[in-house]
Formats: sequence, structure tokens, C-alpha cells
Amino acid sequence: MNTVDRARLVELAGRLGVADSYVGWDKLDHEVATDTLIKVLAALGVDTECPDWVDAALDDADADGWRAFLPAVTVAIEGSGHWFYVHVPHGDPVSVWITTEDGESVPAAQAEHWVDPREVDGVLTGRATFIVPAGLGVGYHTLHAQNPARDETVEAPLIVTPARLTTADALGDRQRWGLAIQLYSTRSEQSWGVGDLGDLARICEIAGTGYGADFVQINPLHAAEPAPPVEDSPYLPTTRRFVNPLYIRVADIAEADRLPKKARKKLSKVAAEFAPINTSPRKLKRNKSFRCKLLWLNKIYDAGRSAEREADFTAFREREGEGLIRFATWCALAEHYGPRTDDWPDRLGKPKKLARAIAKRADRIDFHCWLQWICDQQLAAAGTAATDSGMAIGVIADLAVGVNRTGADAWVLKDALAQGVSVGAPPDGFNQQGQDWSQPPWHPQRLAEAGYTPYRDMLRTILRHAGGVRVDHILGLFRLWWIPDGNPPSGGAYVRYDHNALIGILALEAQRAGAVVIGEDLGVFEPIVQDTLRDRGILGTSILWFEHGPYAPIPPEDYRRLCLTAVTTHDLPPTLGYLAGDHIALRSALGLLETGKEAERARDARDRDAVLKLAVDRGLLLDDAELVDRTTVEALYRLIARSPSILLSVALVDAVGERRIQNQPGTTGDQYPNWRIPLADDTGDVVLVEDLVGHPRFTSLIEALTARPSS
Repeated sequence: MNTVDRARLVELAGRLGVADSYVGWDKLDHEVATDTLIKVLAALGVDTECPDWVDAALDDADADGWRAFLPAVTVAIEGSGHWFYVHVPHGDPVSVWITTEDGESVPAAQAEHWVDPREVDGVLTGRATFIVPAGLGVGYHTLHAQNPARDETVEAPLIVTPARLTTADALGDRQRWGLAIQLYSTRSEQSWGVGDLGDLARICEIAGTGYGADFVQINPLHAAEPAPPVEDSPYLPTTRRFVNPLYIRVADIAEADRLPKKARKKLSKVAAEFAPINTSPRKLKRNKSFRCKLLWLNKIYDAGRSAEREADFTAFREREGEGLIRFATWCALAEHYGPRTDDWPDRLGKPKKLARAIAKRADRIDFHCWLQWICDQQLAAAGTAATDSGMAIGVIADLAVGVNRTGADAWVLKDALAQGVSVGAPPDGFNQQGQDWSQPPWHPQRLAEAGYTPYRDMLRTILRHAGGVRVDHILGLFRLWWIPDGNPPSGGAYVRYDHNALIGILALEAQRAGAVVIGEDLGVFEPIVQDTLRDRGILGTSILWFEHGPYAPIPPEDYRRLCLTAVTTHDLPPTLGYLAGDHIALRSALGLLETGKEAERARDARDRDAVLKLAVDRGLLLDDAELVDRTTVEALYRLIARSPSILLSVALVDAVGERRIQNQPGTTGDQYPNWRIPLADDTGDVVLVEDLVGHPRFTSLIEALTARPSS
């Protein structure tokens, strides 16, 4: 690459939202390498190969904001009096109005705000400033601008978002708690090797009716590959909009009754055949389960549907629209050519060849649409089970940060995704070498040019049957760590996003769904993150072990109120394992520590003991209590109950005594069996859903959590 002036490069990076430095977890300033800045700018679409490209790009950035008649999209906060610019040849008249999503026409007032005209691409261009009416309601509206002098009319999306999401306000009468589970690991006697949506419904019934829980928080259910082998990590899906058919409870599908008698009898015995797997504490066998499910799902699909059910399926397809068809098309092609789109034949890049391949697979496309319909119905049943059990919130879905680089979304939404980079995290306490999550990020400009439609559609689908959503790494709606291809995870840079737009649309969709939003705001972030979440009515996340001030742990009484507070998270061992330092031993064995093992153990023990002292000082734990013990775990849950946080999360692994870590960040399946650990107790025996009813350890932990403090 050409030699560039660092100062001018930094100026360009700043104009395009790329940070040239960052404050790390060590509280020190780190400068981004020049080569990294150049690669990130190239991923944003800057031509970095032409002579004097930095100056050319700066000139282009200056002019770019003046080229559009209307902005590609305008996102405003309700009642804010948001300004937007309209550009016409200097001296031309212009009129602007709004068509609301209800079809009403509303004029937009011009502001008394003079801006000198400037020459853009050889045309003297004027800028007029207009205001979104303060009384315009939230929703997806349309801006119109007309230049009668040139007989030109354009339109663009106008999205008005809530000033504040109010769904959490209804929960403020008392502190509420719920379960956090990894659904695939939580199996029942009816499971086919992995936990499913039928199990989710039963867990909701048990937790709500039997224990008084107000929510069940689950791992992402995003779809993986359409056929085995499938990705184990729920945080590396092929799409974030649609659901993994692995979670279907096959026997609960209505059309199963249309199978021949012999087939129905065989189907009724499948769960029993999986009993040895369901009761084994060894690694989960997703592929075995999925192969068996696909066999029966194809049979049930071929059995046909009643006229009423066919009408319901048709209505589902119409509601989900082109997005469903395109995803199902990818699935049908991936079944034949493989799930990695970069391995597909070159001929599929030609429209006629691609159309021919798609036409040959019309029935398979319909099958994959049908699978999503079944998933939607079973998710609805789980949501109903949750509310019927008395839960105030119900199922809290999980939204992953991104998707597989060669999967469905990477193919369907490629125009809105950046190429040549992946998302990750700089070095931190989870992984001192940094993390590369192998996921393409949203391209900020192209996502805006798409009117944020892919983002909105994804949120709408996830929230349809959920009472809440946890947004993993919500910091990514503010900035994301972009790692250029070929760089190590530490060799990245932060790229900024329009967080007001992304947070606003999230709040709008959640408000319409009646759902709470929880942002996982852990790690290195700027103060604006937590301030914005609070002001927009979005809960943050507090993990007991991570709540540290400059010199000591933050007392739980000082935690945030608008927050979900937990003792642990899926990226740490269950509390028994954390108390024992299992995470240090594992990271050391995997070579993930930059410091020595003993030094890390000493630091970790110091921080752990400081937290335990908080429990001792409040009379929740005896000073000489055994460290790795059930009573210590219960004391820590009593401790978080002293916080003002409106939601408390109980990890199911803690409720049954599991010790094994579910995921070690920054590792692959060859290093550690991430996301393949079935639920078991402290003796290593598997815990099934049926075992949760009256489970003594579970019962004792919930009693400890919900008991009123003595002082």
C-alpha cells in the first residue's frame, strides 16, 4: 500500500467513524497501526490504491453529505424536533412532506437555518433544513421531497423511535427473578439428544408455577446449517432472523398424526431410543440428533396438511415475505452444494444459472419455509406456557452479535455487510490475546441506505413470541472491533455506528412487541453506552465478579436499578467452578494467559475473596465457610438480591450444582468442547427437565435468593 501521512489518515478515519486509538482493559491508550487503519478504510469502501487516495477520500467525504436530494434514511426520536437536510440546485424551490405509516399526509416545516451553498460535482448546491414534526407518532413513515423546477420527486424512509422504551417500567413494583438456561443442554425424557422447544415450554411451566420465576432466559436459537454437520456455537449462526430446526419437538407437530400407523408407532419410540444419550453427561451429539429429526421432518412434511393448516402456512409465508423465501432458497442450495457459499460453483454467480438451480429445488425451498413455520408455532406454544404459568415477562430470547461469514445472511444480506473484515474483541480479561469471532459486521452506510430493513426484520422475528430479548455485546450498536483479514485479533480498530438509530429501532420494535430489552454491556466501553441504555429504557447487565471499582468490588446496593444482575455468565464456569478457579486452570492449559498461571491465580483469588468478604460483612456467609460449597453459592445469590436491580438471573447450572464451563471464549471445538456440555449436577449425573420439579438444590437456592434480608 502507498505511504500515507499519518495525520491526514487519522483525519480521514475520524470522518468515517474509525478510531485511531482505544483504551484497553489495562486502562492504557493503544494506537491502531497505520496498516490496520488503511485495511479498515478499504473495507468501508475507500479506494486505497489510487494516487493521493487520502486527500481524494477526504474531498469525497466533504461532498458526500451534499449529494443526496434527501438523506437515504432519517431516524428521529419522538418529540425531539429532529432536523434533516434537503439538497437542490441553489435557488430551486422545494417542498417536503411526510406520509405516515397509517397513510396520513403531514407537512414538514422548514427551519430558519441558513447554510451557504457550495459547489458539488460542478453544480452550485443549496441546503434547506427541515424539521420532523414534534407530534409525529413513532413508526415507519416516508419522507417526500419535490423540486417543481425540475419536475423531480424523491422519497426515503423516516423512522420515528420512542424517546424511552417503557416495558421495563411495569416491572418496577418489585424485584423479579428468572432462570438462565442453555436450552440444547437441558433435556427431558422426550428429548432426542438435545433440549427442544417442548422442553422450553415445560421448563417455563416448572419455573413459573413451581418456583415463581418471571422469565426464562435462553441461548440464541438462530439457525445453523440446514443439514449435518452443524455449528455447535449458538453465537455463530448462519442467520440471526430465523430459527434452528434442531429445536423442533418432532412428535408435537400436528401433521405427525397423518403418518401411516406403522410410522406413527415407530415415531413414538424414538425418544426412548435416545434415552442412553439423554442420560449421558458426555458431549452432546447435535449431528446425530439433527439427522434423526430431519428424517422424520421430511416424512411429516410429505404427509401433507389439512386445508386449514395449509391456509395458516400460506399466511405465515406471506407475512415473512421475501426474507423467508431467500433464506429457504439458501438452505435448499446449501443442502446440495454445501453450507459454505465460497465453495459453491462459479456458475451460480450467473443469474440464469442460479435461477435454474433454484427452480429445480422449489419443493426443498417450500420444505425449509415449512420448518420455520413449525418453529414459529412451537415458539408460540412456549411463550404461551410461560405467560400461563404466571410469568410477568416470559421467554427472553438472545440476539447474537453476528453470523457465519459464509452462511445464509452473508449470502442474502451481503450488500449490507462489510467484506474483508471480521468482528471480535481486543485483548481483555476473557482472552488476553484478543478474540476473532469470524463474523462480518454490518456496513454502517449500506445498512442505513437499506433503511435498516434487514435489522428491523431480524428484531421483529425474534421478538414475535418473546417477552424480552438480551442483546449480546450491545456495545456493538455503538462501535465494533473490526479485524482485517490476515490480522491477529489484537490488530483491529473500532468502527462507530449510528447508535441512536440502532438503539432507537430496537426500542421501537420492543415497544410494539411489549418486550423488555437487556443489553449485555460488559467489557470495555465508553460512558455513553450505559447512559444511553438507561435513558432509552434498556436494561444493562451486571455480573457479580465483574462489578469492580478502582480499588474494591462495588457493593451490590450500589448496582444499577435498570439492570439484570447475575452471579455468573455462560462465558465463565458455573459458580462452583469459578470459586475453585477452574477458568484459570483451563486458560492456562490452553495457552490463553499472557501472565503466568500462578500470578493469574493470585490476582483472581484476591478479587474473588474481596467479593466473598461483601457476603461475610453482611452476615450472609460465615468467615470460615468452605469455599467450593453449596452454601457459598447461595450466599452469593443472597448478595445480588441486596442490589436494587429489577431483574435477577439464576443460572440453571448453579441451581443444580453443575461445575463445567459451557464456553471458553477465544477457543475452537478442537481445544475445548464449547456449547456441548449437557446439564449435570455436582456428582456428574445428568439432570433432566423432569428432575427440576422439587429439586432440593434448586429449591434451596431460590429460597435463599427470594428470602427477605434480616436487616
